[in-house]
Amino acid sequence: MAFYDSLFNGLGLRNWCDTDASAGVVSMQELLARTRGTDASRGSGEGFPFPSLDNLHEACAAIPRTREMTAGVEDGFLAAKDALKFVLDPLTQPLSWALEGALAGFGAVPWFILIPALVALVWYVSRSTGVTIFVALSFLFLGFIDHLGYAIQTLSIIFVCTGLSVLLGVPIGIAMSKSNTLQRMMIPLLDLLQTLPSFVYLIPLIFMFSVTEPKLYGIAIILYAIVPVIRLTNLGIRLVDQDVIEAANAFGMNGRQKLFGVEIPLALPNIMAGVNQTIMMSLSMVVIASLVSAPGLGVLVLRGIRNLELGVGIVAGLGIVLIAVILDRTSKAALARVNVAHKSQ
Repeated sequence: MAFYDSLFNGLGLRNWCDTDASAGVVSMQELLARTRGTDASRGSGEGFPFPSLDNLHEACAAIPRTREMTAGVEDGFLAAKDALKFVLDPLTQPLSWALEGALAGFGAVPWFILIPALVALVWYVSRSTGVTIFVALSFLFLGFIDHLGYAIQTLSIIFVCTGLSVLLGVPIGIAMSKSNTLQRMMIPLLDLLQTLPSFVYLIPLIFMFSVTEPKLYGIAIILYAIVPVIRLTNLGIRLVDQDVIEAANAFGMNGRQKLFGVEIPLALPNIMAGVNQTIMMSLSMVVIASLVSAPGLGVLVLRGIRNLELGVGIVAGLGIVLIAVILDRTSKAALARVNVAHKSQ
């Protein structure tokens, strides 16, 4: 007899408990016990078992099991899938076009034009000789080991997803800084996005979009990487000295003039720090997104894992490390320039 039988009998719920019709459903514990040829009740009835759904179901069949709860969550999502897809498909299709265009565009440029252009871009952004030389040597090394094409695919995805994250995240952060109510509403959502395991982002998207659609991994990357730029934009504007705001009010500035002339310039170091974190989080998610057909160096890492090719996985991992260092050093050099300009004002 189940441990909690006396509890339901004492509450007079025995007739309700015996009206369940799902006797054919087994718990995971029972399923494993049948496979192993052991007794499923062993261990669960000893002592004082935790009142979990499965344990309570043993005493009262009307209480659903854990497997029924998870099946209900799945059924609810599948019931809303068509409506969500109808709304999200046209909204997210430009993301697929942007990703496909970036991959095709970067891939069509010859290496002897692409590498100098990227090195020149790094110099323009960072104005650092050391960083520029390191970037040039890194790209040449990736070319020598035939990983340049994969690295460029990874960079093109990061450029698109990071750009969209900044375009969406900065306005959201500005709106949060102007409204305490919006900030209270957004913080739980941002906490959820920031703590949710990266693999979990892919689960609902796989059911909603085709694996061959670039927007599948594009949406996952943006949702995963957008949080830092939102948080630090909001924080940067809120940290602007109120004496400066009062001086702007004294000069008769309206809200738009204060935002673009005072608040954003003073908050730019924090915003740039958020952009740096967004870039790095985009890179980490691009590697995981290779599970759902995202091209780039992550494909080689996945191949090394699947085929137990140690060398392929390690060399691809080294390429990812180089890309991470390139992006980190370049963005930090740009942030240092912003900080110097900010202090000199």
